[in-house]
Amino acid sequence: MRSALSGIAVAGALAAVLTGCSGGEATKEPEGLTAAEACGGFAKDAPAAAALEAVLGGERFEDDLSKPEKALDRLREDAAAPWADSYRPQPVRYCGLQAADEATQDVRIEVSAVGKGPYLGPELAKSVTSYATGVEAFSSSTLGKLYFTCRLKAPAHPIVVETAVRGPADVEETDLEQRTRLVTLANAAARDVSAKLGCEGDGLVTGVPTRAAKSS
Repeated sequence: MRSALSGIAVAGALAAVLTGCSGGEATKEPEGLTAAEACGGFAKDAPAAAALEAVLGGERFEDDLSKPEKALDRLREDAAAPWADSYRPQPVRYCGLQAADEATQDVRIEVSAVGKGPYLGPELAKSVTSYATGVEAFSSSTLGKLYFTCRLKAPAHPIVVETAVRGPADVEETDLEQRTRLVTLANAAARDVSAKLGCEGDGLVTGVPTRAAKSS
């Protein structure tokens, strides 16, 4: 009996030593979502993933009340409904993300159908950077907006979709790279929305939109 107990003790000690050598507990999987997984994968392409990671300062994200299906349904309804001049659809959150390790850093993407432009007035034009994609696109260092035309099959009528990206508020307005990141995310989200709706002639570019001529 004593011999059996001694054998068990030795085996236990050996297991403890081996566990210590291997680092103890198994390595934990990183928490949060990758760019390819977040919000249906709208930022799965390399330029959008890089923009998202730079804006939120990490490679993993937590979902924050994303409602992509609700947003798409609202756009379909707006494309099928008759419009009056006073009709102003409310934006719907398409995507909400937080940095997995820093909840105070977040990005919100909203979409809505809007009326005819122009969307950038002369006063606002002085403080934003314009980009060549869709109908119109521009960004400050905390808010990017992009407009694209979505032509759906009859009986739906064409609509213009506004995609607005709100980034962290603690970014200097002089940060032009942040402006490009936000409009890159807006473009990626707009392309995702356009593809899921089946829009035709959206005019959206791939990758990183270039700055428009005469932009600030």
